[in-house]
Amino acid sequence: MTHVDAVAERGRRGRRAGGWGWFLGWLAVGACGATGLATVVSAGLALALVAAGAAGLLVWRGPRNAIAGLATGLAVPLLYLAYLNRGGPGTVCHAVPGGQTCTDEYTPVPFLAIGCVLFCAGFLLFATLGRRADTAA
Repeated sequence: MTHVDAVAERGRRGRRAGGWGWFLGWLAVGACGATGLATVVSAGLALALVAAGAAGLLVWRGPRNAIAGLATGLAVPLLYLAYLNRGGPGTVCHAVPGGQTCTDEYTPVPFLAIGCVLFCAGFLLFATLGRRADTAA
């Protein structure tokens, strides 16, 4: 391997490592945006504005393939909903000091299934687009 090839390989590795940071940035934007849309009545508007501003910055400065992290970020609130409803479907009661408290829970399966698909799709898309960029360079 010549010196030029070694420098090019180090540059590709650096871009790949830096790409993961951009991917995580998009993941945070997706999670923030999805949570903002889900909670639009309370703090959702502020979260949506933060997500929009961060997305503008990431589009302006980041690599294009990192936008796949947005899909992975959209999965975060869905996976959290699946976790919160893990005792469902139906009425779930828990013992508390002085009695019990009951809540109605949804079935977690749809939240879990869609969340897992989005989570995996974002990672696979990012890896695929990253390999294409490496082979094109």
